[in-house]
Amino acid sequence: MAPIVSLKNVNKVFNASSASETVALKDVDLDIQPREFVSLIGPSGCGKSTLLRTIGDLIEPSTGDVRVKNKSARDARMARDYGMCFQAPVLFEWRSVLHNVELPLEVLGVAKAERAAKAREMLALVELGKFEKHYPWQLSGGMQQRVAIARALALRPELLLMDEPFGALDEITRERMNSELLSIWQNTGTTIVFVTHSIPEAVFLSTRVVVMSARPGRISQIIDVDLPYPRTIDTREQPRYYALLTKVREALRKSEAM
Repeated sequence: MAPIVSLKNVNKVFNASSASETVALKDVDLDIQPREFVSLIGPSGCGKSTLLRTIGDLIEPSTGDVRVKNKSARDARMARDYGMCFQAPVLFEWRSVLHNVELPLEVLGVAKAERAAKAREMLALVELGKFEKHYPWQLSGGMQQRVAIARALALRPELLLMDEPFGALDEITRERMNSELLSIWQNTGTTIVFVTHSIPEAVFLSTRVVVMSARPGRISQIIDVDLPYPRTIDTREQPRYYALLTKVREALRKSEAM
């Protein structure tokens, strides 16, 4: 099966040939298959978010090739082949929950009745169907993130890029959101690329964990996560889960020394 994301010898240099030149990514090669859940983890400043934004065509690589669905990242963005979620939900406070989810469909000129139906379908998926008339300021942080996920899924993308979407949530809410995200991933078949600083989160969610080195960001190790599905609160008590936590932690320690 052809990869949905393919990175070949990707490098990114900010402020090249100046006193403030920063090499953010170096020689990154990575293929991501359809329906995978891949987490990027590494020390602060290692280029995780830069790599994600390069896939999403928000940052252009200095050299190398980025392909999404066998297209250039730019063409994939123009074709709306992926959705994106950030750490902040970035919802419009003056729009209801339903109208926030409708927004990408509205921009595309989808008829009012059709976009409302699709938005309601996505809200049901994230279990917020009863809150469509609420406004963002009336929701908890976790609920706001679920609205943002519903909006990102409104166009039924095959790829979802997520940049620390749960980083600002408390631990209990974060664990609940992890479980809900896994359910959404399994129900939609969407491929997810997920940036996180949390080792437990990366292990619990992922099919593979990509460990990045300290800047300049390289891929130092890729760890397969062989925990069975469905993953539940009991998964976090399994010996294999703890063994994988240790494996990722050790890989991070080695990556910081690179």
